[in-house]
Amino acid sequence: MPPSKPLRRRHWIVRGALVAIFLVVACGFGASQVSTGDYSVTPGGAEPVAPLITIDGKQGTNNSGHILLTDVYLTPLSWLTYLPAWFNSDAEIVSGDALVTPGVSVNDLDIQGYLQMAQSKTNAQAAAFQRLGYPVTSTNDGALVEAVGTSTPASGRISVADIVVGVNGQATTTACAVIAVTRNLLPGTTASFLIKKASISDNGTITNGSPVAVNVTVGKPPTATQPSPCPGVSGAAKGFLGIALQDDIHYVFPFSVNISTPNIGGPSAGLAMTLGIIDQLSNGTLIHHRTIGATGTMSPSGAVGDVGGVPQKAVAVSNAGATMFLVPGTEKKAAQSTAASSLQIVAVDTLNQALKILMAGGGTITMANGSIER
Repeated sequence: MPPSKPLRRRHWIVRGALVAIFLVVACGFGASQVSTGDYSVTPGGAEPVAPLITIDGKQGTNNSGHILLTDVYLTPLSWLTYLPAWFNSDAEIVSGDALVTPGVSVNDLDIQGYLQMAQSKTNAQAAAFQRLGYPVTSTNDGALVEAVGTSTPASGRISVADIVVGVNGQATTTACAVIAVTRNLLPGTTASFLIKKASISDNGTITNGSPVAVNVTVGKPPTATQPSPCPGVSGAAKGFLGIALQDDIHYVFPFSVNISTPNIGGPSAGLAMTLGIIDQLSNGTLIHHRTIGATGTMSPSGAVGDVGGVPQKAVAVSNAGATMFLVPGTEKKAAQSTAASSLQIVAVDTLNQALKILMAGGGTITMANGSIER
């Protein structure tokens, strides 16, 4: 019979190896669960916008070209995933705090993104219809909550995407109306809000319910407060709530429009969606057999604004085979830094500039009166 001592030695070697493997796995699992507070921005998809747009029940089709809506992937980084992201040449690492308004929790990042997408869709419709000469009317329906500060009086009571329609028994149809009522409230007093609370679906669709009463105890203003931008409202605020507001504008459009963007947030698809609506109302003649990408915010008046992740979007648009990429004016160099040599980067600051460029390439648009612009 062989001696037992070597067997015991082998037994301890195997056991030590198993313990080492367990420790490595445990450490890796632990590292994967600990957030760094940073995010990686990587190239997302670039898909035709036409099939996403339905106007009066008619879904768009890619008749003579493609307008590509492009996005990025925003991924929270753990200590385990940070290093691979750092070595990824297509990735940009950003702090979570840089993605939200100062003083706002990164936990509100998703809801703020979905709210921005909803507003972007509305702005795209307003810009497109007005550019084509269709009648568009609007009314102010309340004050939309765009941010809530952490550890502020409103935190936990009022949420992003809520709509304030009254304060202390007074109707408030604008953000300035809310500010006028609340600015002189003293710390320790109660502000009684009438709010259409927001709810969000699994795919990022926001809906607001019927008005409900919400009471908030007014706090003491921070040492550094900004002057009010509202006409007729001056002097330092006596109380503090911790919310940022903008007007909630309700538009009446000539046609019903639905733009399907499940689980996509942010405002950067505004230009692409506006061009897509105009193309569909022009019977698919805007692009003239080309494939182009577009990114940029869109205002109701047709102004194109800056967006994030342009270098990563240029990669996605290049991979999709586009020949032109329309970007906000200040971000041309950022797009050129990663774009394929076959992709022409064109800077635009307005919707009219974008349309002029596309029409110079053979595209046309159909106005509300039936006339054709070339």
